[in-house]
Amino acid sequence: MEQVLGLVALAAGLIIGLGAIGACIGIGIMGSKYLEASARQPELMNALQTKMFLLAGLIDAAFLIGVGIAMMFAFANPFQLA
Repeated sequence: MEQVLGLVALAAGLIIGLGAIGACIGIGIMGSKYLEASARQPELMNALQTKMFLLAGLIDAAFLIGVGIAMMFAFANPFQLA
């Protein structure tokens, strides 16, 4: 029983940690590409900014879904034996 709880805690930490790393890298790459594109064509800056914020929200949503799944495993553990 204790081994299962330990592995669930490890899995939840990996889900949250790897999701955070992926979201940070994705937003960083997207932000750098936005700055490159707005430097090349400043007249498109408003349209690009709207799309950038939309994509940032989608990237963060994917990370928060992972956090929700990890919290489900941590608190409402479906692997716990009765």
